[in-house]
Amino acid sequence: MVDQVRGRRPEGADDATVEAVGALTEALETAERARGRLFDFHQLTGDADTKASRAAGLLRDAGHTALADELERDLVGRNVVAGRWTFQLVEDYDDGYHQAFRDWERRVRDELLDGARHVFEAEMKERNTTAGAPGQRLDPSD
Repeated sequence: MVDQVRGRRPEGADDATVEAVGALTEALETAERARGRLFDFHQLTGDADTKASRAAGLLRDAGHTALADELERDLVGRNVVAGRWTFQLVEDYDDGYHQAFRDWERRVRDELLDGARHVFEAEMKERNTTAGAPGQRLDPSD
């Protein structure tokens, strides 16, 4: 783990390169947030399905057997898109787009910044930190 802020930029890496790699890393971070929303969608859809199943049981208990049977047959366990439940969407996203994004971000970082992470942000922190101010140490060891 890299704790230091200073000295992350490899020798020969210019400002434009650091900014470009930082932009790709920021894009990956946005894709990570989207992935989180996809997991929200997955879990919320599962919860909705469980609640619909419970509602069918309550309808049955209330004497509405035909309606409960139809609800279970048509809605409970239904695919969210043709032939797919939400876990399959998550798996496809992870194995396809998300993995490709992670691979590209790492490749660009490896090729242009010797694998150093968050160089742009580390330099921004160094520029924006007030020496000696409370809560503004550059590194844990400062």
